[in-house]
Amino acid sequence: MFLSPVARPCEEVVGVSDGQSSAQAPAAARTPVGRPLLSLALASMMDEVHAHSGAVYLLGRDQPVLEMAVMAGLPRAFAAPWERVGLSAPIPVADAARERRLVWVGGEEEMARRYPRIAMVLPYPFALAAVPVATESTVYGAVFVTWPGGHPQDLSDREREHLTAACGRLAVRLERAAEHSIPPHPETDLVASPLVGGMAGTLGTVEAARMVSRLPYGLVSLDLHGRIGFVNAAAAELLNVPVSRLLGTQLWASVPWLNDPVYEDRYRAALMSQHTASFVALRPPGEWLSFRLYPSTTGLSVRITRARAMAEMNRTAPPPDGTPTRLVTITQVLNLASALTEAVGVQDVVQLVADEIAPAVGSQALVLLGSRANRLRVLGHRGYRDASVVERFDGMPLTEPTPGTHVLRTGVPAFFESQEQLERLYPARGARPDGFAAWAYLPLIVQSRPVGTCVLSYAEPHPFPTEERAVMTSLAGLIAQALERALLYDAKHRLAHGLQEALLPHSLPSLPGIEAAARYVPATQGMDIGGDFYDLVRTQGMAAAVIGDVQGHNVTAAGLMGQVRTAVRAYTAVGQAPEEVMRSTNRLLLDLGADLFASCLYLRLDPARGRAVMSRAGHPPPLLRRPDGRVRVLDLAGGPLLGIDASAVYPTTEVAFAPGSLLVLYTDGLVESPGTDFEEALAGLGRRLADAGDQPLDELADSLVRPEHHRADGEERLDDIALLLLRAVG
Repeated sequence: MFLSPVARPCEEVVGVSDGQSSAQAPAAARTPVGRPLLSLALASMMDEVHAHSGAVYLLGRDQPVLEMAVMAGLPRAFAAPWERVGLSAPIPVADAARERRLVWVGGEEEMARRYPRIAMVLPYPFALAAVPVATESTVYGAVFVTWPGGHPQDLSDREREHLTAACGRLAVRLERAAEHSIPPHPETDLVASPLVGGMAGTLGTVEAARMVSRLPYGLVSLDLHGRIGFVNAAAAELLNVPVSRLLGTQLWASVPWLNDPVYEDRYRAALMSQHTASFVALRPPGEWLSFRLYPSTTGLSVRITRARAMAEMNRTAPPPDGTPTRLVTITQVLNLASALTEAVGVQDVVQLVADEIAPAVGSQALVLLGSRANRLRVLGHRGYRDASVVERFDGMPLTEPTPGTHVLRTGVPAFFESQEQLERLYPARGARPDGFAAWAYLPLIVQSRPVGTCVLSYAEPHPFPTEERAVMTSLAGLIAQALERALLYDAKHRLAHGLQEALLPHSLPSLPGIEAAARYVPATQGMDIGGDFYDLVRTQGMAAAVIGDVQGHNVTAAGLMGQVRTAVRAYTAVGQAPEEVMRSTNRLLLDLGADLFASCLYLRLDPARGRAVMSRAGHPPPLLRRPDGRVRVLDLAGGPLLGIDASAVYPTTEVAFAPGSLLVLYTDGLVESPGTDFEEALAGLGRRLADAGDQPLDELADSLVRPEHHRADGEERLDDIALLLLRAVG
């Protein structure tokens, strides 16, 4: 946490939840010391805006991790996947803290669109606001509060002002606490009161209990944790479980045939949405019961009756002897599985494990290891101050006696609770310590085949109990699936773009009277091979330049692009005029029968005469920057795309190309993107060229293909870019 562990006597103590209810917390933790600042601030905030749940997160001191300090209104299990989250994680509290702004999510659909991981774990109608807890100079954490699904779609000005002001006041209090070195202190989560008895009489008066006991249907009262506080005789009879075995337990834990995640989901849905929920379940051997859940902010009332008709049976019952499934495990697995499906390349997997899994298990650093040619490969790492202590393992033979190679070879996990334990088995490992004190080596196995090892490192000695080892090993299975996909993607990506680069010129020739620079930028989405190409060819006393784009993003388009480029070179070499080069290339495409089209722009440059002759086939118009700095779009005459009409002609246009002039040839990926007007984008390119056209060509080329110039921040580029700059020099 961000507060110093040194306390001053008689000071107010900042509270941090220990995750226990007041009934579960040990006596020492329940001893009041000062005022529970976080709990009081959260309760006041929720009361002001009529929210029904919320939580306070505090930012770590030495690492960008938000840790839940106290929660209110719902069991902490509901937010189990987000107990500890990286500051870069795509969830509302992290966005609020990182961007120092209020984040509002107005309902189920908006949550699914903006935060699909949360929507996957909690697919219920509710609204959420996340607010940073920050002063002008320091971010201390964030708060989220939620409302049932009936909340208006927009956050009101009053609610916004109350939340912002309350979080500002809390930040000031935390700032003062930090200045006085006041330590965090465990606080109790604010949920409903603990169970108050073990008899039916705790419902109220004796007469009220008698009245309820006479009702022909079952009544059960659950607290926010799902524990039974009251059950009448009719409910016990319908459930076929004695009252004494039901009180104080969770309904799905005491009734074996209700031990199914689907039924727990109805309980969660009712609490999150504050809407009535219901389900039908089969009581073995063959009787169906109907359950109706009536939620409030203090718990749920459940009415149990016999289902009246088979039409009410909308699911198949689980086997009565099924393995128990706990709510926390389900939500964690759903959240992490959802996160890992977003990983594309290996570095995406490394980052997601660092952001999602390492914080969840309390790890401070990680390494992903793989193998190639019987040697260990360091695929990525996070959290190490000295990268060399990790990267020294890259290239190590798999026969070397290290825990990483052993786990990768055998597929058996290894856990080391202390450095002494590690060095006892691997003495050489201690020669260059990595600064950590405990490690978990998790094999990443897909279809009985190890694909890598995930190493989680801990700053302090860390015991690994059996349950934790089982959970971490299960999580390793999710990582393994994502890593195998990422390794395959990266291999295909390298192959695709290696082929693309092999079909383009490795360098441009030096030509008298002409300076040249070129750039090729692949699309940022997917791994398809593009058909963009360019070339610069020396001819007798002159030069020829070509740029084009073959339709499609696949191997066929790339192969055709290579043939077009070769054909243009050949037709240029035999001395054909520009219009003849275009006609010949058009006929070639038709003869090849590829059913693909190509745009093309061909130039014959004569720097001695200061002239350029151009022919165009459906290609975006080039730009000419004159020596005086003015920029002109060359609206050239031309013909249709290559590969459409065998009889097409491609007229030529001659333009002045005096010393100091600059020609800009490009493919449409430079100026076209979804939602962008072509004419406006072309005008913007002209303005940049006018302002920066006197730069050295390499600098100018880099500037023109920078992402911010042709797509919105964070937007994927859907098309390749080819750029060729030609400047006449005296």
